[in-house]
Amino acid sequence: MNERELVTKAQAGDFQAFATLVNASKGRIYALALKMTANEQDAEDIVQETFLKAIDNIEQFRGESSFGTWLYSIALNQARAHLAKQKQTDLKPIEDYLPTKSADDLHRPDTHRLFDWKDPHQQLEDQELKEIIDTAVAELPVTYREVFLLRYYEELSIKEIAKLIKESVASTKSRVLRARLALRDAISKALEDRYGTQVS
Repeated sequence: MNERELVTKAQAGDFQAFATLVNASKGRIYALALKMTANEQDAEDIVQETFLKAIDNIEQFRGESSFGTWLYSIALNQARAHLAKQKQTDLKPIEDYLPTKSADDLHRPDTHRLFDWKDPHQQLEDQELKEIIDTAVAELPVTYREVFLLRYYEELSIKEIAKLIKESVASTKSRVLRARLALRDAISKALEDRYGTQVS
């Protein structure tokens, strides 16, 4: 049975069809929530709230995106609400994370201190570096953390992310770039602090 058929059955009140749909995304929704909150219990709560919201609003799903993407949008809203409640949405201004100050510098390597870690997936094999990356991600402001996780952990396209967060493609692309720059600087600093030398 394909997704469309399962959705039709779920919208008609078939709980088993709904369970099949959400089980396909449960692991990824939990992983996203865990990265957003850095707390297992909070992540579990967000997953539960996401599925409760989904079952309450299943009739509103129109199939304009995949069911999994629709669940992501609900999960993001739940995570945002949770973090806002804990007053964690404004940890630091983004300028505190960015490695450069001017717009021109955004496209120019920092020759004094640059840890060019490229794509995160190439580095996650290394446990020590993984811990540094995870810490840096957790310390990002929520608006930057969510796009980074969606782009590099969930591997959604910029267009898909833009639709989820209700921003333009250009704005989303800029946000992803700034998240990368912020993480690059944070990871560089963490490695320098740990090893006592600059990383080039």
